[in-house]
Amino acid sequence: MKIRLFCLSLAILFTNSITAQKAIKNNKNATNTYPQTIARPKLVVGMVVDQMRWDYLYRFYSRYGQGGFKRLINEGFSAENTLIPYTPTLTACGHSSIYTGSVPAINGIIGNNWFDAQLGRDVYCVEDKNVNTVGSTSKAGLMSPKNLLVTTVTDELRLATNFRSKTISISMKDRGAILPGGHTSNGSYWYDGQTGNFITSTHYMPQLPVWVNDFNTQKLPNKYFAEDWHTIYPIATYLESTSDNKAYERLFKGAKTPTFPHLFKQYANKNYAMLTSMPQGNTFTLEFAKTAIAAEKLGQAGNTDFLAVSLSSTDYVGHQFGPNAIELEDTYLRLDKDMESFFNYLDKTIGKGNYLFFLTADHGVSHVPGFSKENKLPGGGLAPKKYKAELDSLILKEFNVEDAIFTLINNQLIFNTDAIKAAKADYSKIKQFSIDYLIKQEGVLTAVDVKNLGNASLPQELKTKITNGYNARRSGDVYIVLDAGWYPTLNPGTGHAAWNPYDSHIPNVFMGWGVKTGKTNKEYYMTDIAPTVSALLHIQQPSGSIGKVITELMK
Repeated sequence: MKIRLFCLSLAILFTNSITAQKAIKNNKNATNTYPQTIARPKLVVGMVVDQMRWDYLYRFYSRYGQGGFKRLINEGFSAENTLIPYTPTLTACGHSSIYTGSVPAINGIIGNNWFDAQLGRDVYCVEDKNVNTVGSTSKAGLMSPKNLLVTTVTDELRLATNFRSKTISISMKDRGAILPGGHTSNGSYWYDGQTGNFITSTHYMPQLPVWVNDFNTQKLPNKYFAEDWHTIYPIATYLESTSDNKAYERLFKGAKTPTFPHLFKQYANKNYAMLTSMPQGNTFTLEFAKTAIAAEKLGQAGNTDFLAVSLSSTDYVGHQFGPNAIELEDTYLRLDKDMESFFNYLDKTIGKGNYLFFLTADHGVSHVPGFSKENKLPGGGLAPKKYKAELDSLILKEFNVEDAIFTLINNQLIFNTDAIKAAKADYSKIKQFSIDYLIKQEGVLTAVDVKNLGNASLPQELKTKITNGYNARRSGDVYIVLDAGWYPTLNPGTGHAAWNPYDSHIPNVFMGWGVKTGKTNKEYYMTDIAPTVSALLHIQQPSGSIGKVITELMK
């Protein structure tokens, strides 16, 4: 009996052992079915079209070709109701907020310039006196991202791959290249108007790569100058624009009228800065981007790389001629062709479906005040320097404080608190006196004490935008909100900086790897772009990110 029980026990142990071994083997086989690596695209391409209003996607749609904006809209996913969640809406703020998923209150980039009370002067958003220019003897390279207080999605991709991923950022504007590239960019390049070359700074490298020097040697700006600027279609077919000769459009130097053709041959080998005001400036930037992809082997070395491109000529043209000019329409029709060429290059080099592409803008633009007046629309131009001078004079008379206002910048009034204190005047009374003066001026909707914003009689949405644009160390004391359609200039041309939809409603279209086709009219924000890219790549969001993931676009 004992022998029988012993044999039975051995049989049970043997059977259990075999079962356990099979289970282990099955588990191993199951484990081997999991992906060995995280799925990511070969390349991410972020494109910011400077000053592109959302409606440009559709206003010129019938004239776009099949492979540019139409391809993007119809193959990609468009978040149609994407807004900028802060004010003022400016270039540096836009680029930094797109790539950080944050707002100026947190990332610190509150304008292209801001007044530093401790230094007693304006500070440029990417200035850095501790670096040197690389690629030129000019001072155009004394720049770096040191004023950006948080990381970017490009930084986070580099961190996630232990810096094996590569980031290259490109723009004709220094801020358009530097802020998207983040702190750890392998190379950020911008245009030097003195030499006609792409340059960088010692923040990134001690000397330009051979491929950049070779590209610069071609002197492509001279080629574009030789073409002059003619409309690419018969001028009578530009039905989405005003007539060509408008007094409220800004003249090119030496021109008698703001009309086609615009003659640029005179600038060859002389004034390279003029390329920024030609639509060919976008062509030039994208040719440099293609060269960077090939030379740096972006998306071709086994890691996910990031190419950040900002197209600046759209902004220069928009400022000079406004959103209703033939020049603006022609610029976007040319850009559409450039984008088709760029997409075809990406398809050939990286492979269709292997890259993630997104397009957005840093801000929009208001109508030219003269256009608004001509068409009986609300709006006009005003002179903020005049208001500052008058207010300074009134404060001197009322409170006996000389030069009580440091400056009026970024729609903000900044007081000279040392002068007010020295005069033993009441700062709070001077502030309220200034607010009372400002709200009586033409074109001013209201003015608010930013440190007492909660008590202001404003819609919560506008309070939130002012709060998001306010950085305690860099912003002013009183924020001025203009009436809709008003812009602070009496000169021809126009600009941006307002909270209103014409300045804050921007395109936001994703296409390619991991993105489904479709559209949504749900409200999203500029700050949602970086978190969405982070989610698609399975990486950490930037360190100051407050945005949300656009889950609707994901496959």
